[in-house]
Amino acid sequence: MKLTFYGVRGSIPTPGAAYIRYGGNTACVHIALNDGTDIILDAGTGIKALGNKLVTQQNDIYLLLSHNHWDHIQGFPFFSPIYQAGRRIQIVPGKTQLDEQDAVLKQMSGSLFPVHYQDLPATIELCPLPEQQNNWQIGSATIARMSMNHPGSGSSYLIEADGVKVAYITDNELYPPYQRATSFLDWVSFANGADLLIHDAQYQNQDMPRKAGWGHSVAEEAVKLAMACRAKSLALYSHDDTRTDDEIDHIQQHCRDIIDIGQMSIHVFAAAEGMSIDFDQQ
Repeated sequence: MKLTFYGVRGSIPTPGAAYIRYGGNTACVHIALNDGTDIILDAGTGIKALGNKLVTQQNDIYLLLSHNHWDHIQGFPFFSPIYQAGRRIQIVPGKTQLDEQDAVLKQMSGSLFPVHYQDLPATIELCPLPEQQNNWQIGSATIARMSMNHPGSGSSYLIEADGVKVAYITDNELYPPYQRATSFLDWVSFANGADLLIHDAQYQNQDMPRKAGWGHSVAEEAVKLAMACRAKSLALYSHDDTRTDDEIDHIQQHCRDIIDIGQMSIHVFAAAEGMSIDFDQQ
């Protein structure tokens, strides 16, 4: 399995010299399985660059969406494979509170976009799962999902394949002031023993309590989850749109210091656009 980050920013794309090293594109992660299966997590603006790579292929693409907030779907109209005749793309929408499973397509309609989704050459299939189904197969991978603590809810995903376990838990508030969809201990069980935990780390303690309830976690809380579930690595993800590269460096070091104090061997890093992890080489 090889995993590549194509977008790591939360809320809105962030251009500018202060955001180059970690990147300004919004959420998108690509997982290439050893059997040739392509799994994409979210369709933020990072999916555009990924599409430029995948357009050279013809195999099926599987897109798993966490939810329908703009920063997680806005790159889809610019994803080159949707303009390939005969290309098959299966989309699993997030398990949101409102029944808007086609939101990723409906953004390409009316006055919102010049190309209507019904005119796309690719074969695009919406594949919503039954409410109670939380486990299924994609190629050689076993997929599980869990409801996020986020306004409107949505899905986090666990991908197990090629002897590797990856937990993708973004836009998740571990300690929300509202009724939790998923408790901290349930997250520990969900991500237990993950080789890589990708978790929302958009906020810092000084952002609270002003942003409590907005659906994101403080970076230290993501570290606490990684320690509790004994993840091998933690990727700090969904960087705030105001957070500069230097500020993210500081957050990364602070989180590493917490791990050192706890005398644990978890590798903590801030996810950066273009960063790849080849699990077969580890």
